[in-house]
Amino acid sequence: MAGSPRLAIVGATGAVGQEILKIITERNIKISDLILMADPSEAGKKIHFQGEEIIVRATTADAFNNSDIAFFAVSSEVSKEIMPLARENECLVIDNSQAFRMDENVPLIVPEVNPEDIKKHQGIIANPNCSTIIMAVAINPIHQAVGLKRVIVSTYQAVSGAGAAGLQELENSVAHFNNNKEFKPNIFQYPIAFNLIPQIDVFEDNGYSREEMKMVHETRKILHCPDLPIVATTVRVPVYRSHSEVINLDFEKEISVTEIRDLLTKAPGIVIQDDIQNSVYPMPLYTSNTDPVYVGRIRKDISSPNGIVLWAVADQIRKGAATNAVQIAEIVLNESLY
Repeated sequence: MAGSPRLAIVGATGAVGQEILKIITERNIKISDLILMADPSEAGKKIHFQGEEIIVRATTADAFNNSDIAFFAVSSEVSKEIMPLARENECLVIDNSQAFRMDENVPLIVPEVNPEDIKKHQGIIANPNCSTIIMAVAINPIHQAVGLKRVIVSTYQAVSGAGAAGLQELENSVAHFNNNKEFKPNIFQYPIAFNLIPQIDVFEDNGYSREEMKMVHETRKILHCPDLPIVATTVRVPVYRSHSEVINLDFEKEISVTEIRDLLTKAPGIVIQDDIQNSVYPMPLYTSNTDPVYVGRIRKDISSPNGIVLWAVADQIRKGAATNAVQIAEIVLNESLY
């Protein structure tokens, strides 16, 4: 398909939709037209983009008829509802929801890990869960070198993972705490101020949360390792932005910390911050509003002969959602896969 593509963003007024707009400009992606869509209640809003004022419209079939690629930054329920409109009009969808991630006919893509899977798309490409993306980028170079045997991950996830409402609830919770007032949470299960909540999403019958099982199933699919043992614990923390993860890895054979550091230094999308003598390591306060996955605290797992422990941090709105989606689109455009 010749010429610059026509892009659409469904959910353009939300945090991820707004970030996608910002990243399209930052990465200088040339487009011929841009259609912004959102819930009918937000139709008519105006969004400024590259010196122009674009009016947000309700999601309709004819909008997809005039689009080559559409970013979906909406809930799973909305994605499932409107996906047929896009597909009927031969518009390629890059979906940020969990609606199609585990569909065997839908590639689940982290561009630094499995870009070749994009070619298998049948009109839909899924963007993984934010925590999954961060971990996959960090562990894949080592996996390719020596082979993963087991993964144990614990996450410390920012409140913005729950959207703008999560950010507001943290502020409200802090204000109530400082004024000795009772606070009744609406977004989280308990007050998040000065607290940690070991539950993200609902619990499943096996005692693990849906967020934890996403990391298990999605990582296996992305790495093409359907039987890889993975266990996850996901925790909400009173941090505005950027998720952090402790990742314990067991390998088929021994590998040194020096070898790990060398592999990760050469890998795309990773920045090493690993100088414990000078207290240098990734932190969410300093990784927010950036795209790399930052890795530090690289050390041997003293409980396992072939084990390594990593600390990884990344902005879950950018690399964990919007940037990853735009990177997928760049590959689609560069290889004319739409």
